Amino acid sequence: MEQAQDTTATVKQSELRIAARDGYQLAATRRAAGEPCATALIASATAVPRGFYGRFAAYLTERGFDTLTFDCRGIGGSRPESLRGFPGRMRDWASLDVAPVVDFAASLNPGKPLVYVGHSFGGQALGLLPNSNKVSRALLVASQVGYWRYVVPATERYRVYILLRFVGPLIVRTLGYLPGGIGLGDGLPRDAFLEWAGWCLKPNYLFDDPTLETLANYPRYSGAMRAIGMADDPWATPPAIARLLQGYTGTKPEQVTLEPRSVGLSKIGHFGYFRQDARAAWQDAADWLGAAQ
Repeated sequence: MEQAQDTTATVKQSELRIAARDGYQLAATRRAAGEPCATALIASATAVPRGFYGRFAAYLTERGFDTLTFDCRGIGGSRPESLRGFPGRMRDWASLDVAPVVDFAASLNPGKPLVYVGHSFGGQALGLLPNSNKVSRALLVASQVGYWRYVVPATERYRVYILLRFVGPLIVRTLGYLPGGIGLGDGLPRDAFLEWAGWCLKPNYLFDDPTLETLANYPRYSGAMRAIGMADDPWATPPAIARLLQGYTGTKPEQVTLEPRSVGLSKIGHFGYFRQDARAAWQDAADWLGAAQ
């Protein structure tokens, strides 16, 4: 496939609804400009609405990609009026939500590659999909095994542990959900938080969950993979990223650590890669994704 190129074509943005495996309607945004070199699907981090990735998606569209962002159930535009008692686990986000969105994205431009950008949980979810074979290239950004002991420094490590082990479970069992603003963006459905917290307390994270049958899909991904970690990210540390990549045995992942100063910044952290001031890092991402065949 030809390398992604800058384009002056007008970006056309459209708001969509995509049916999940069980019929639940997921909010999505498509950005397109002219004849695309590929379709780029952006899968969000836990509790982060798709709008957070809007500028990065617009940049990819300017570089020639047809881009799609979306919200899993319970998040952003796919959130009901109240999360109290709303069903949905993190495994459901992968099997019921992300998987059909991959199918949808793959159908947008027949004959063109589908590339995948997964932030944090978005990169973890790729390995749980039965249809990951539709993805040619996967760029994982701050995606890791979420075991709490990988977190640095120690003050943040124990803050996370207290949230996962004590504060969060008490809140969700009292309110029926985790409100936004308690360290997890948009808030979470009760069962999604409890499942995620349970994984984070296990040394191998979701790989230690014997009930997670879709783990068998991890070795099935065989496309190219690059995992970017930020040198100042307290959560997605190099060992945590490396452990996640060990699950992708069907490919040979490349692990890269990005120093904030290399793109003119003093800090990036777990979320800053997708903010406008990190735009200097996006050119390399678009070049790499544009090498899909």
